[in-house]
Amino acid sequence: MSPDHQRVLTLENLHEGVLLKRYKRFLADVELSSGEVVTAHCANTGPMTGVLQVGGRVRLRHAPSPTRKLAWTWEQAEVPGSGGTPVWVGINTALPNRLVRATIEAGCLEPWLGPIAGIRAEVAYGLNRRSRIDLLLTPAEGAADPRPIYVEVKNTTWSDGDLALFPDTVTERGQKHLEELMGVLPEARAVLVPCLSRADVSRFAPGDSADPRYGELFRQALDAGVEVLPCRYAFSASGIDWLGLAAVQRRSEAP
Repeated sequence: MSPDHQRVLTLENLHEGVLLKRYKRFLADVELSSGEVVTAHCANTGPMTGVLQVGGRVRLRHAPSPTRKLAWTWEQAEVPGSGGTPVWVGINTALPNRLVRATIEAGCLEPWLGPIAGIRAEVAYGLNRRSRIDLLLTPAEGAADPRPIYVEVKNTTWSDGDLALFPDTVTERGQKHLEELMGVLPEARAVLVPCLSRADVSRFAPGDSADPRYGELFRQALDAGVEVLPCRYAFSASGIDWLGLAAVQRRSEAP
């Protein structure tokens, strides 16, 4: 496997089925290949533009537990790909932070981030320390840039051809995150990591048509020195592979 095509997460207990409906934002009814109909937790509360395909194939994770209300979690959806062939998309918004952390720990991002000695999650920062950064990285001793690295992760499933877009709806939270990333400069490095959860995209841009304000802030952030590392991933029933970085565009081409 080439350096830009590396397994970073192994998946277990995934079962295939057909999506019957998604409702109340958090719920999805799926008919398994056995014919059984189950209700799965949908961690993606957004509109799921372009990836919500009723009648399409999906993959669920089965993890029964006394502490879980539902034993099933919706993990992946198969959708038409930009190249004309179907592609599996990761739709669980609870996964990207873990996925990006695993990518960093595997050394995939070292050419851009430098060697990393420590990773902390959900560290308070920003105005009055009322926000939490997804990942705070400590460079290894002797790193070319010794500043701490603030990493904000965004799950990205919306696309227009091979162009990945974020967000697919107005996100005041996302706007605030861009402002707060700019706020840590220049004492620290600020890195936005769009987690491109589909293998058929090779470029990334802000979703201006969905949230013009986010697009404006995105361009301000680039000009201020915020680094953008869009990580491409391929999803399968057995695991998730890192495919390298996508090119960054300042503006989207979505209609």
